[in-house]
Amino acid sequence: MKAVGNIKRITGTMQMIATSKFSKASQRATASKPYTEGVFELVTELSRRAGNISHPLIDGPDERSPDAKPLVLVISSNRGLCGPYNGSILRVAMNRLRELGEGNYLLEAAGKKGQSVLKFNRFPIDEFHTQFGEKNQYEDVERLANRYMERFTAGEISSVNVVYMRFHSTSRQRPEVLQLLPLKPPAPAEGEAEAEAGPAVDYEFSPEPATLLADLLPATVRATLFQAFLDAEVSEHVARMIAMKAATDNAADMGRLLNRKFNRARQAQITTELTEIISGAAALE
Repeated sequence: MKAVGNIKRITGTMQMIATSKFSKASQRATASKPYTEGVFELVTELSRRAGNISHPLIDGPDERSPDAKPLVLVISSNRGLCGPYNGSILRVAMNRLRELGEGNYLLEAAGKKGQSVLKFNRFPIDEFHTQFGEKNQYEDVERLANRYMERFTAGEISSVNVVYMRFHSTSRQRPEVLQLLPLKPPAPAEGEAEAEAGPAVDYEFSPEPATLLADLLPATVRATLFQAFLDAEVSEHVARMIAMKAATDNAADMGRLLNRKFNRARQAQITTELTEIISGAAALE
């Protein structure tokens, strides 16, 4: 009973810490989403209205190495006790790697839990990023995104996919595979094609669309990758908060069950002792 009570206090404290961290991480993630979505919509609108404009980040380089392989970045957590968070991400990641085939990809990992599971399942990791965890900094993500863009435009890698937990709301987080490069606008939904057939809006670009794309596309890649890390961070805190709440509730239920069993055993012992006393007194009579 004492051990269960100590566990309940520990998990309750961890739940409060996770709640506090979730609140701060949620503010960062939700504050950056309008910028990320706005930049992406601007690039999409620019490429749609400006005509046939090509860019290495969209169409790839003119010459690509024959040994170029797709690169997969898996974002997991450094610590456990967060429920199915890491398991969900790693299942999606390993399915994606098996689809690509052994030896046909480059694998990078951010998060100790993902690194250990991928190594255990014999997926060779080409690079492990130790600089990412809680409170990811934009400068670190910017350097990583710049390196990906340089390798992609040089033809060393054919694509960049990011496997992470996307944060939709407090009650909904889903593991997803994000195609970071080549940067492709989303396919139009049903009904949009008909809307495009109507009167088109004329835009005047200053500077030229190609110059705008040269500035906006790298910014979009950096912002998208940073948003993926922010979503992964806030999703981890949500998962740990839920897991610790469930552990605290289970410890409370177990404590009540053990207390009930203890009281029953104590009552049975007292009853046995009273029966023995009464029987002894009756024998003396």
